[in-house]
Amino acid sequence: MALQAGSAGAVDPLCGEFAGVCSPPSEESQHVSSIPAVGSDTAHPHINKGHGYWALAIGSLGVVFGDIGTSPLYAFQVAMTQASRDQLRDNAVLGVVSLALWALLLVVTVKYVIFVMRADNKGEGGVLSLMALAQRALGRRTRAIFILGLIGASLFYGDAIITPAMSVLGAFQGMNDVPALHGIVSVREITLVSFILLVGFFIIQARGTARLATFFGPIMLVWFVTIAALGVTHIADAPGILAAVSPHYGVVFLIHHGLVGFLVLGSIFLTVTGAEALYADMGHFGRWPIQSSWLFFALPALALNYFGQGACALKALRWAHAHHHAFVNSDWFFVMAPPALRAPLVVLAVAASVIASQAVISGAYSLSQQAILLGILPRMTVTRTSETQSGQIYMPQVNRFLMIGVLVLVAAFQTADNLADAYGLAVTGTMLTTTILAYIVVRRMWKWPLWRAALLCTPLITLDVVFLAANGLKIASGGWLPLSLGLCLFMVMYTWVRGTQVLTDKTRRESVPVTELIEMLRARQPHRVPGTAIFLTSDPDTAPVALMHNLKHNKVLHEKNVIATVRIAETPRVGEANRVEISAFNADFRRLVIHYGFMETPNVPKALGLCRKQGLKFDIMATSFFLGRRSVVPAAQTAMPLWQDKLFIFLLKNGSNPTEFFKIPAGRVVELGAQVSV
Repeated sequence: MALQAGSAGAVDPLCGEFAGVCSPPSEESQHVSSIPAVGSDTAHPHINKGHGYWALAIGSLGVVFGDIGTSPLYAFQVAMTQASRDQLRDNAVLGVVSLALWALLLVVTVKYVIFVMRADNKGEGGVLSLMALAQRALGRRTRAIFILGLIGASLFYGDAIITPAMSVLGAFQGMNDVPALHGIVSVREITLVSFILLVGFFIIQARGTARLATFFGPIMLVWFVTIAALGVTHIADAPGILAAVSPHYGVVFLIHHGLVGFLVLGSIFLTVTGAEALYADMGHFGRWPIQSSWLFFALPALALNYFGQGACALKALRWAHAHHHAFVNSDWFFVMAPPALRAPLVVLAVAASVIASQAVISGAYSLSQQAILLGILPRMTVTRTSETQSGQIYMPQVNRFLMIGVLVLVAAFQTADNLADAYGLAVTGTMLTTTILAYIVVRRMWKWPLWRAALLCTPLITLDVVFLAANGLKIASGGWLPLSLGLCLFMVMYTWVRGTQVLTDKTRRESVPVTELIEMLRARQPHRVPGTAIFLTSDPDTAPVALMHNLKHNKVLHEKNVIATVRIAETPRVGEANRVEISAFNADFRRLVIHYGFMETPNVPKALGLCRKQGLKFDIMATSFFLGRRSVVPAAQTAMPLWQDKLFIFLLKNGSNPTEFFKIPAGRVVELGAQVSV
């Protein structure tokens, strides 16, 4: 059976047949995907001038650049550790700095800022958004694109677990360079303090970040100014470091150092680990504010800091050679600061690392919400933490998963250096997935000729593959971690989609078309009761199980009967004018299709209020919502392996209550249960 990204008829056993909200439209109903999203419904209006534009640009410094902005805490030091495996010369330091600069220029600036950010889905970015865009570009569902989307999403969760641990540990390690704490603070104390901070950090997620978010931008503004100033003050220690702007030094370093150069390249990738956030968070701030913040502020600050760290290392290397001492690789970021200012710098670094963690965790919430609506994950509780910002949500199940994962990493690895080998592999995989999906959009949606698309994308894919191979050398020393996490999450998502499809096919085989049911009712009229009954289902053309059970056991039929389905479009948002679609079977039965984008939160009662404009009027307090709740058990002969069957049933049992998820008044819901085997 071919695997698809769910279908409009995908069964959600937690609420019987009503699973349309958990999956995108099927191939038979692709007209839903083409529903236009009005301009006012985009994730963020494109503000190109004035106070609003600069407010967005500053705000993006906190949310978008938090991860990549804190990479100087550990990236250069880790790269120099790898470079020290060979005998160090001046050209080696120049080579490391050159690789860092050109990674920022090629991966972040050229690939993401100039190219990938143009491939937006109605203003939204991210791997799942790009997956939906690529599917729309092809005009059909394909197994390959869907698998790519699952891989990218799985690896992103691995990044969301590693980033908080890496950033916080890297910031607190600066305590070793504070004169008053020298010799007092050990790895154990740093691990304990990081553990306590992260526990508190995850606990306060439930309260939302609306108030804290107002400080994110200004704090990161101070952070970038500080790291730029640190770099500028030390470039004079070895002005020759500025020659590293030439790619010649990076290429020569890789050629002359062989395997060590390849290992350094894997560590250099740590300088760009936050690049995916540029694309994923585009819907919150818009393309132009993010591009401006990067080109005119974040990139220069990072470049100056790496120049400064390189100059410090070059000066120390020359001193060691002159005095016949061994070169000691230090925590160059904190060493650049005057001793008296290192304690405040540690505090600022911790604040920046918390912001970086918040950015990636918020991204995990958004990705999870998209995955639920696209039918890739089972339903989970989504709580709004802001009355004004629709993008600020909290998901307790995801938060618990991330917290456990982060704390396990902190306890197991204890230092940022130990965790560095695990960091780059997940992000590299996500980036490669993004580039491949972007190529499909370039060819099929932008209609570029093959030679032009290949001229642009081939070097970018090659760059991603090289970084992936470089990080792949670290599988045994920590790279196995994101791969294991990604594989587990991939199997969870694959199992959910596969199991949902199996259950959908079984339900369709056993269902009765609504037109046939109407003919049966004409021959034998049931007892009619006043009011309106809304039957929630995934397929509006077949009789819902809840309706059949109501007729079978209660032997009644309401005066008005609405068969309602929620469909998820492949656009982030759907305009209110296109929200509902009503058609009539006959005087007693009507079909209602409610459309949502994959970035929206379904609210069935609110959508029903729009039905009045199309002639479907009813009193919500005299309306009953019928949901079919199925109890799923393993079948003797299942379409999936037994372990996968049990995993699917486990996911079903632990999903959120459909009444809460769809915002249906609990007092108006009638659930009719049945047992089904898969």
